[in-house]
Amino acid sequence: MITRRALLQGAGGLVLGSTGLASYAVAVEPGFMLDVTRYRITPRTWPAGLDLRIAIIADIHACEPWMPASRIRHIAEVANSLKPDLVVLLGDFNGGHRMVTGPVMPQQWAEALSVLEAPLGVHAILGNHDWWHGPLPRMRGDGAESIRRALKHMKATVLENDALRLAKNGKPFWLVGLGDQLAHPLGRARFRGVDDLDDALDQVTDKAPIVLLAHEPYIFHRVPDRVAVTLCGHTHGGQVNLPIVGPFT
Repeated sequence: MITRRALLQGAGGLVLGSTGLASYAVAVEPGFMLDVTRYRITPRTWPAGLDLRIAIIADIHACEPWMPASRIRHIAEVANSLKPDLVVLLGDFNGGHRMVTGPVMPQQWAEALSVLEAPLGVHAILGNHDWWHGPLPRMRGDGAESIRRALKHMKATVLENDALRLAKNGKPFWLVGLGDQLAHPLGRARFRGVDDLDDALDQVTDKAPIVLLAHEPYIFHRVPDRVAVTLCGHTHGGQVNLPIVGPFT
């Protein structure tokens, strides 16, 4: 929650920003621009004739005032307008930052996302903030169980080191979802994940192409060539990328 102390601490840094940047950050970007980015890719191992349209939604971080249920529903409706073959939700449903005025509970954001429609279904993985805390950062997490319940209630398939065989027009492919790589903080920037890439891929029983879902992109260097494409969230696009410091999310 936003407290007086947090507000005063934050105010000290505002003098370094320009009025234009502050206006954009406070009024424009969070209120509420929505940009759909389209990518057309053909992985080297992708079979001819399997044209697949995937709508990807990641890191909604549901909270007031930045990501209320009404905005989440709008995002879902825009995703539906793209007519995807399947929808993938790449984790971090919980609000994960301090500057919020109130929670959006799992049942609320799940209800907003329940309007998602796709012939091959809606499929989800969990992110680090779904493990670390509840709808507000000060709330203790419950091992992501409330997130799983909410996703299952909205009829989404939750994949945690699981593989699911799907097909479009008779052409099969695999959707593999990874457990979160940062699920348990150990201190000093160390984490114990619940991801098991080997076990997940062992469930793939044929040579149909594989689409891997992983919340964090840290897994990239371990992904074998048999995986056609890996879809990740977590970095929020790296909107702020400072020299030496690197990207902020």
